[in-house]
Amino acid sequence: MDYHPRVIEAALTASLEAAGAVVIEGPKACGKTETARRVARSEVRVDLAPARQAFSVSPALLLEGETPRLLDEWQVEADLWNEVRHAVDDRKTKGQFILTGSAVPRDDVGRHAGPGRFIHLRMRPMTLAETGYSSGRASLTAILAGEQVTAPDPGLSVEQIAERIVVGGWPTHLGLTPAQALRAMQGYIDDVCRVDVPRLDGIRRDPAGVRALIKSLARNTATPATLESLTADTAGLDRDVKVETIRGYLAALGRLMIVDDVPAWKPDLRSRTRLRNASIRHLADPALATAALNANPKRLLGDLNWMGFLFESMVVRDLRVYAAALGGDVFHYRDNTGLEADAIIELPNGEWAAFEIKLGSAPAVTDAAAAALLKLRERVAGKPPKALVVITATGFGLPRPDGVLQIPAGALAA
Repeated sequence: MDYHPRVIEAALTASLEAAGAVVIEGPKACGKTETARRVARSEVRVDLAPARQAFSVSPALLLEGETPRLLDEWQVEADLWNEVRHAVDDRKTKGQFILTGSAVPRDDVGRHAGPGRFIHLRMRPMTLAETGYSSGRASLTAILAGEQVTAPDPGLSVEQIAERIVVGGWPTHLGLTPAQALRAMQGYIDDVCRVDVPRLDGIRRDPAGVRALIKSLARNTATPATLESLTADTAGLDRDVKVETIRGYLAALGRLMIVDDVPAWKPDLRSRTRLRNASIRHLADPALATAALNANPKRLLGDLNWMGFLFESMVVRDLRVYAAALGGDVFHYRDNTGLEADAIIELPNGEWAAFEIKLGSAPAVTDAAAAALLKLRERVAGKPPKALVVITATGFGLPRPDGVLQIPAGALAA
């Protein structure tokens, strides 16, 4: 399968020039290993039996080889962290190791922090631009620079958007039909429930319960569903589930990076409006949601309300990838008056932009979304936004008369 360049590559190269080791974390099969191989000069699969046997005899053996050396699935031998830390200290040279992992090890008092030695990068499934389904004519870099970005209609239909949601951003799904991708993703979820979660820390967890939670998260994608509501939804009619059980399942899925919630933004406000602090629920990729509920593109088109939430989740995934390339973070805004913004990108210098994400592009829909963004601009104290953007599924990219940008998802890029 041909390799598709990833946005994270530039950050990986820059990080290797700045630190002794770079840690790439992300859900399994999102492309961490193949991307690391673009720059690695040698590698070892830590999760394979020969490597684990070598580690048990002489851990330093795994670190020998040309640099940068890729240590794939390093978390299988969590003590490898300290070996790398010591090697970085001893060698006093940048760009020694790349550690890739699809799970975050439990905190361990024996594993020391690595300030100045390690840089962490989060990798997510592929964006529309990375998979070749975005024209790339609307650069987030240009948007956040305050430019009046325009883009021709990229030609993606709502039907094609439904297909992209079902196929998702998984490199191994490139070239698959939606039906094939749906089946493959269901196998992925099955492995997560039966193998990955129980193996994560040795705690016995019910695979059926984990699967029920993933289904609940799928139904509640892009909403601030509470732990209590997820518990009630997971329990159903024939299951007695406790809140603490669901909390444990969520923690496990978080360590596997299967869940990818968006935290609340906390700006200074001009008024006494109270902010809502709950995170918005997202899975790592909307294809996980469609697979969990066995939903093909036809079903999405028959339930446009749910498809709208999944479309929002897909766009948020892409914005997080593009924002990370600029050192930015993605949040959401909600307050007690009902005002909201689906995504807020905040840069390290405090500059920010607000986004509303709408499946529809009819004037009634986009006008209401733009009005909400303009109201948010007036409510936030301090720096004004660099941009206010309504992202739609279809249409042209252009500045509206009110100054709000309207951009189709199929034109976005880093």
